[in-house]
Amino acid sequence: MTNRRDFIKKAGLASGALAVSSVASAGSILNSTAMNVNQNADIVPAKSPTIKLNNGVEMPVLGVGSFALPTIQAADDIAFALQNGYRLVDTATNYGNEKEVGEGIKRSGVKRSELFVTTKLWIEDFGYDNAIKGFENSLKLLGLDYIDLYILHWPVPTDFDKTVQAYKALEKLYVDKKIRAIGVSNFTIEHLENLMKQTSVVPAINQVELHPYLIQKDLRGFHKNHGIVTECWGPIGGELTNSASNPTAPIRLLQDYTIVKLAEKYKKVTAQIVLRWHVQNGMIAIPKSQHYERLLYNIDIFDFELTADDMAAIDNLNKNLHGGPLPNLFDVAAFKKIIAGRKTKIQA
Repeated sequence: MTNRRDFIKKAGLASGALAVSSVASAGSILNSTAMNVNQNADIVPAKSPTIKLNNGVEMPVLGVGSFALPTIQAADDIAFALQNGYRLVDTATNYGNEKEVGEGIKRSGVKRSELFVTTKLWIEDFGYDNAIKGFENSLKLLGLDYIDLYILHWPVPTDFDKTVQAYKALEKLYVDKKIRAIGVSNFTIEHLENLMKQTSVVPAINQVELHPYLIQKDLRGFHKNHGIVTECWGPIGGELTNSASNPTAPIRLLQDYTIVKLAEKYKKVTAQIVLRWHVQNGMIAIPKSQHYERLLYNIDIFDFELTADDMAAIDNLNKNLHGGPLPNLFDVAAFKKIIAGRKTKIQA
């Protein structure tokens, strides 16, 4: 299987710079050296409200992602996040860090019943039998008895029959109560329609790249009409910076004039403005960071509310800019090409 574990460990990929508002009253960046994970630390109560999925399961609207989180750091980051109010954790087989994420969950001291854990089936494990095996392997690596949300990672339109068979395996695992909810990731409207014609359970979630430069209006409308919750990866535009098509001119959403001015208005940092926009739109966001101070900022968005005019101003920033791969063009071959390109950049 091709995965990112060795690549991430070698590269030590950073999460991208957080563009912080220059407003003094927003506070200075916290000293992360004073925030080492303490296994005996007091556990902060859950900070995120929840949203009800189409099967009645409650899911936090703000979580912590683990994409490109180095394995050497993943356990500490996840433990710190959970000890400080996060309850939704998102990982994936292909991230190569499920074992470490599971260790972080254990180390946090938070009761399993209070957590909402998501992982994803990698495209090389599609097909019915392979999907069952892939799930069991993820369960073992995470050290858990069940998964709250299990997701197909990509639609793979070049072999959609295997995608359908994999989803049917998820339906079986759901019936067997090994999964509390099932969903998909990176599916377009066409992919969703095709899948739902051939399966029984409407996905609870579609996890897609979504941020103010890519608001996915039509897809969100489809989700709403079918009871599918929109979950957003790359919610603060990190992929536009870290995977810029032109590395000499990365696109920095958090430095957008509109976002900066709103951060000044609300005395918040820019990432908080963007994440607040997500949750006020009824979406789930899973920002990721290797930095403790940013993890604390990201979860601290429930003490203010953007006005309707400010929400509209952020909506108007849309440029239909994708930082990640396009779903219709992504399969195993495309993934291997992406990884080869990244290795070339590191060696250069």
